[in-house]
Amino acid sequence: MSTLTDYELIQGVLAGNKDMFGEIVNRYKNLVYSVIMRMNNNRDEADDMAQEVFLKIYKNLDKYYPEFKFSTWTIRITTNHVIDRHRRKKQETIPLEDIEFQLRAEHSPETEFVQKEQRDDLKRIVAELPDMYKIPIVLYHERGLSYQEISDIINEPLSKVKNRIFRGRRMLKESVLDLRRKEGFSYGV
Repeated sequence: MSTLTDYELIQGVLAGNKDMFGEIVNRYKNLVYSVIMRMNNNRDEADDMAQEVFLKIYKNLDKYYPEFKFSTWTIRITTNHVIDRHRRKKQETIPLEDIEFQLRAEHSPETEFVQKEQRDDLKRIVAELPDMYKIPIVLYHERGLSYQEISDIINEPLSKVKNRIFRGRRMLKESVLDLRRKEGFSYGV
């Protein structure tokens, strides 16, 4: 079954072969889970949300258009689901993970501690951004999506996506510089 294209699997599911949906889940479970974790960072909720996302995907397979990449469509559903859940809970937590910093000193326990503190600070700063800036930044820098893919996912014009990423970066840089001044850290920004 793994030699079938995504569209062939979708057509099979729509034709009544429910087992083919298992292959879709296998192909996209890591993508869905990673998007949820980047936006929510709560493992307990991530499993539930992933199941809810795949339920939405299943219920909406008939609305998928093959001219779009299935992965982009999946990311859009996942992102919208997490955003909706955040709105319901009034949460704004989208941490960035695995941010690498350029430190001038050699690696030592002290520098590793400082790096961890800096990553935590950056995650907190990103989490504090308004969703309209945070989501495009996470999708661009963490997921590696193009401006056009982000535009499709968040259903905003390409010019707005570019503008929000630019402004979000500027806000991040200002926040990091403020933190530098306050705490004396040397971030590689």
